[in-house]
Amino acid sequence: MRSFVRTPLRCAAVAAVSMALLAPVAARADTGPASDGRVAGVDLDGVTIPGLQQAMDAGRLTSAQLTRAYLQRIRQLNPRLHAVVTVNPDAAALARQSDDRRRSHQGRGPLEGIPVLIKDNIDTADRQPTTAGSTALLGSRPAKDADLVRRLREAGAVVLGKANMSEWANFRDPDIPAGWSATGGQTRNAYVLDRSPCGSSSGSAVAAAASLAAVTIGTETDGSIVCPSSVNSVVGVKPSLGVVSRGGIVPITARHDSAGPIARNVTDAALTLWAIAGTDPVDPDTAPAAGTLPADWRTILDPNALKGKRIGVWRQGHTGVDADVDRVFEASVQRLKDLGATVVEGTDIPETDTMAGEHMLPAVLTEFKHDLNAYLAATPGTHPRNLAELIAYNDRHTATEGTYGSDILQMAQDTHGDLDDPTYRSHRQAATDQARHAIDDTLAAYRLDAIVTPTELPAPAIDYRGAGNAFATSTRASAVAGYPHITVPAGYAGPLPLGLSFLGTRFSDTRLLGYAYAFEQATRARRAPHYLPTLP
Repeated sequence: MRSFVRTPLRCAAVAAVSMALLAPVAARADTGPASDGRVAGVDLDGVTIPGLQQAMDAGRLTSAQLTRAYLQRIRQLNPRLHAVVTVNPDAAALARQSDDRRRSHQGRGPLEGIPVLIKDNIDTADRQPTTAGSTALLGSRPAKDADLVRRLREAGAVVLGKANMSEWANFRDPDIPAGWSATGGQTRNAYVLDRSPCGSSSGSAVAAAASLAAVTIGTETDGSIVCPSSVNSVVGVKPSLGVVSRGGIVPITARHDSAGPIARNVTDAALTLWAIAGTDPVDPDTAPAAGTLPADWRTILDPNALKGKRIGVWRQGHTGVDADVDRVFEASVQRLKDLGATVVEGTDIPETDTMAGEHMLPAVLTEFKHDLNAYLAATPGTHPRNLAELIAYNDRHTATEGTYGSDILQMAQDTHGDLDDPTYRSHRQAATDQARHAIDDTLAAYRLDAIVTPTELPAPAIDYRGAGNAFATSTRASAVAGYPHITVPAGYAGPLPLGLSFLGTRFSDTRLLGYAYAFEQATRARRAPHYLPTLP
């Protein structure tokens, strides 16, 4: 769950834990200029995963070389970005094993030899911790890989490391800045370092933007993939609920949580989504999603995908707030028309703030207590066994966890955590129904294939507290409904990125990816970051 609530760091002692965990990355940081982003003649910022595969198949590049190049970029850039929490101590060995398989024609899948960073709330049964940004989980020892990690490995990926995140996915205390965690410090926006990276998949988006891996994985409860992707000029895919299993992911709520890829281009995002999607007995929501993605991900890469489609335009609460957002959005809408889409005005998704306060928040607080308690109880290792113990841990460890409170955690603890309670079930049903009607009724009334809207404002300062922000959320209805939401780079406000969102109904993931691809290919809006210290 993301938030634009910001405040400066209050406790210098937090840095001690961050540096200890980052030691494999930061202790070897180079003092010279950052790498030019090329390896064996390949431009890491511009190349796609299929391009990397072609280079490796042709013998011009090896996975070992590619992995070393990304590790070098992490050593050079991460002391500024704080996007990566740990690097996998086995990454180099995994890359060599991949090269051996390729030489013997035993490649495992479309990600063979491709280094991937995953968010630090996704379990790996290796020598890396899974902390959700909290020192309370440094002693956690997951017994097995999360289902999506298992699928990444089966597709041939090299798990390069863990990406920083907003601690407890922005569900600890409203005063904690997006992108801050006790284990990773403050993630910085890749384009302007003193601007917010948004959250909670902050490190995943920044790492993708900075080419610290070929592709990254984030998770979203409400905006946590698409918001950081938008403000870091990368493609973020929040799939329909159940397309990707949540098995082995530190939860907020099983009714919203979704994992998805973050990449510099739609091609890599689509390929990776296909690799991690699939049914999982641990996650019952994956069964209805079976078969909703076509067998071959390449079929969605159609530059003419928008031709003849009816695309609704959601302006209410998003335009008239920021001149640069308006300028970029108007140009994007015109480009949709140029690509053959019929653009339909007046198709605003109804406001969902009332639903959020009356129904969503009470439901999510109850679900969080239930789901987190179950995760903690089932995960081996030395760590708090439930939410009450976690709150007590934070109170005892302000030297490492900072003097931030645990207000949201306490609100959840104060619920009964009972998913059979009639009051809870009424809140959940009302929230889900309202969110689904908000999208589906709009699509049906105007016979739309999708809806577009600006994803976010330009990134504010890291200590921005949200006062006077009139920009309406673009993520809530999709999040609560369990529907897909995809953001793609659309332009810039000076050096600050802006994204365009494609929204649709349940299991319309394939169509939305096709529209995003067509828009991306026509605009080529994204440009690489330059890590400016501040705005000119």
